[in-house]
Amino acid sequence: MSNLRSSKFQFLCAFHFLMLVVVKTGVSCYQYKVGDLDAWGIPTAANPHVYTNWSKNHVFKIGDSLLFLYPPSQDSVIQVTGQSFNVCNLTDPILYMNNGNSLFNITSTGEYYFTSAVPGHCGKKQKLQISVLSGNGSSAFSPSYGPSALPDTSYPTVFGSIPAANSSSSFSSSSPSQRPPVFLAAVMGFMSWDLIRGRM
Repeated sequence: MSNLRSSKFQFLCAFHFLMLVVVKTGVSCYQYKVGDLDAWGIPTAANPHVYTNWSKNHVFKIGDSLLFLYPPSQDSVIQVTGQSFNVCNLTDPILYMNNGNSLFNITSTGEYYFTSAVPGHCGKKQKLQISVLSGNGSSAFSPSYGPSALPDTSYPTVFGSIPAANSSSSFSSSSPSQRPPVFLAAVMGFMSWDLIRGRM
């Protein structure tokens, strides 16, 4: 028990805590359940703008992901262009997902447009438009709305496959902003080893 009171041990504990805080604040990707609903589907008459309102209340960033939940035998999700979104054109989607547990990983800034691939659902407002911010907090395009300060109800886990992106806009996990937490963790490991061996 005398080891627990030593200044080296206390320093080590404080240093580890500080490093956990630094590393934790460096990871800020979220998985959002689309609409915060049990399932992706046609909005109800009581809440016809559920997807529009939901997207206005969230700030999306590179690394975040969207989770679309739905019965695969009854629905699907497609990513479309802005023009196709506005006129509910379901032909030639950018991406087609139909497994009922569809995860879309955000890999670049800009506007993203989604709708159901089931004919008629888009016209009934089963569609979603999101704006993804750049690293400095500004939108790549001018959205018709601003982010809200409402509390975030997202899920802090990201998993699944990443859809293919243009090579010019793909996100690299080895970007400089991702290196400091790894570097600090390595320094923390070496300092811990030195403390344990009694060199410090």
